[in-house]
Amino acid sequence: MSTLDIKHLRTLTALRDGGTLVEAARRLHLTQSALSHQLKDLEERLGVSLFLRKTKPLRFTRAGLEVLQLADQLLPQIQQTERNLKKLAGGDIGRLHMAIECHSCFDWLMPAINAFRDHWPEVEIDLSTSFNFEPLPALVRGDIDLVITSDPHEHRDIDYHPLFRYQSVLAIANQHPLIQQTVIEAQDLQDQTLIHYPVDRKRLDIFERFLLPNGIEPRMTRQTELTLMMVQLVASGRGVACLPNWALQPYLDAKLVASRPLGKEGVWPTLYAAIRSEQKESAYIQDFLDQALQTCFQSLPGILPASSNK
Repeated sequence: MSTLDIKHLRTLTALRDGGTLVEAARRLHLTQSALSHQLKDLEERLGVSLFLRKTKPLRFTRAGLEVLQLADQLLPQIQQTERNLKKLAGGDIGRLHMAIECHSCFDWLMPAINAFRDHWPEVEIDLSTSFNFEPLPALVRGDIDLVITSDPHEHRDIDYHPLFRYQSVLAIANQHPLIQQTVIEAQDLQDQTLIHYPVDRKRLDIFERFLLPNGIEPRMTRQTELTLMMVQLVASGRGVACLPNWALQPYLDAKLVASRPLGKEGVWPTLYAAIRSEQKESAYIQDFLDQALQTCFQSLPGILPASSNK
């Protein structure tokens, strides 16, 4: 029996591309301890070390480079063959109309859509936000085929596929008085103007998971469709806003605003892809879910595997 399998090749590739165990675990949507155990087990089975620990940047041994060379040769061929087999089994003509409840998802979802379009050119693709309609009932009716949401509602005709966990944080101006606090409590927001996307409150993390459970209402609310406009309003002292940690990170890196966690434990929703149960065996939909999962762990800072306990 072969000591190496596809899982090991993908693990070494993620370690090389990520540069650290932490980043590789994020890309593979594993915990760091699970990844470390997998690597240690592989090295024991092979009888060689694959990389040098505690080196920055991470360096591979001669044995590790040999495995990586194999991975670079085989993985693209395996992925293409898997796609071809799916097409033969399920056909390659269909429709994938998507709606996004997570209004910050465009940046990481578009690369997944572009890769999917290359693999499935005969599938009709459409993408829209759900500002002006309820996407889950539309999914059940067949008006759309997939919904990206952090607010799953159990329904016999819907299957939810967890993508990742993310932290909802409060964006505040660099000069805001709340910058003196290490965490934000719900009562801190009762005299604030809260800026949010123009959707029902039940679809906003800060209301459903933080303010309403604590019986707190902000002094005022203000709406905008654009994340950039929301950040600009926050930076100019017009209010505060709740955003996913990964969506806010570029603005934090540019020092336009600051952020604080919501409560001592933080608010950690899970993002899902929802599809109709009747389509769960569709080859092209399953391939899109794989592409989306791979893309988000390659590109989004601060997210965790959906199964992680943080």
